[in-house]
Amino acid sequence: MAHIRLNNEELPGIIGLMDYNRHTAKPLNELAEVLLRGDSTLSSAEREIIASSVSYKNNCHFCHTSHGAAAVAHMNASADLIDDIKAGLQNYEVSAKLRALLNIAHKVQQGGKYVLAEDIDAARAEGATDLEIHDTVLIAAAFCMYNRYVDGLGTWAPQPKEAYLEVGKKLAYEGYTSF
Repeated sequence: MAHIRLNNEELPGIIGLMDYNRHTAKPLNELAEVLLRGDSTLSSAEREIIASSVSYKNNCHFCHTSHGAAAVAHMNASADLIDDIKAGLQNYEVSAKLRALLNIAHKVQQGGKYVLAEDIDAARAEGATDLEIHDTVLIAAAFCMYNRYVDGLGTWAPQPKEAYLEVGKKLAYEGYTSF
């Protein structure tokens, strides 16, 4: 049970919080839509992997698994991708550029000042543009906020990854403003 009385206690994670306060839900969903599905040279799958990985590092099961499930949908992959994100993408092949961007995202998760010039240089050396670096930092920072919102209010989250596959498809194909 969440720390506050929600409108619908059956809605998990941020879904219950969005239902609780539509005024804050609108800009939060619009931000997620722009960051994860808007125009970018990074694919939506890559951006969902960044969001999922940062959420895992923040120990936010709901966000890690739901955004991992969105990556699964975008990539038409097995649900095992969700576990592989936790393991540092050892089984799914991703580009060296995405690995360099994930390094930056993980440093942002620890604190913005952990990102060093050499991290940026390493991402550029793998072909990352300034806009891709910008977007990675913003996704990581935003997901620190989303994760703290979800966990700070004590929302509940289904445990099995398979429970997230339908919401992952909805996020991937209908977007964040459909909630």
